[in-house]
Amino acid sequence: MSSPSPRERLLEAIIDELDRGGLGERSLRELAASVGTSHRMLIHHFGSREAIFVAVVEAVEAAERARAVAIHLEVDPAEHDPIGAMRSTWRRLSDPGFAGRERLFFECYARGLQGEAPFDRLLPAAVTDWLQRLELPEPLPGMTKAQTRAFVRLGLAVMRGLLLDLLATGDRRGTTAAFEQWLDLVQRGMRPPAPGR
Repeated sequence: MSSPSPRERLLEAIIDELDRGGLGERSLRELAASVGTSHRMLIHHFGSREAIFVAVVEAVEAAERARAVAIHLEVDPAEHDPIGAMRSTWRRLSDPGFAGRERLFFECYARGLQGEAPFDRLLPAAVTDWLQRLELPEPLPGMTKAQTRAFVRLGLAVMRGLLLDLLATGDRRGTTAAFEQWLDLVQRGMRPPAPGR
């Protein structure tokens, strides 16, 4: 495995800084000082403050997709527990230590929806990349392949909606209860149909 490039090392440091206290309204000079470089190096590697935010979101999303694939797909299908995998993903993404990453994602996503560059380059990949990576080789129990694809998309929407709710309200108990309710509905839908139906 090759060692990280200077840009990759800077990006890792910026993500660490995001986790420590967010990026907020800090100028490029302030951000550069917090990660031990100069604002000129940030411009050289990323181009602008906005492009840094997009690079952070892209890197975090790529890492989370890889983690989700490992949780959901790289297991023995006979032992696969999609409910447990979704619960584990929710616990990780709703953790207070992850809030800065989620807040930045939603900010960049909203700015992309307004057609603002460079945030617009996040769309529609913020959805399609997840759907491609989470494509299941076999339908889930009790579902057709088309239903399974729709289920994965709905799961992504539910997760993001509840994360946005959590950021807006801070109601971890309420959003987790809603997520558990969703999992209960999913579990009921995944049960094989009764004989004769």
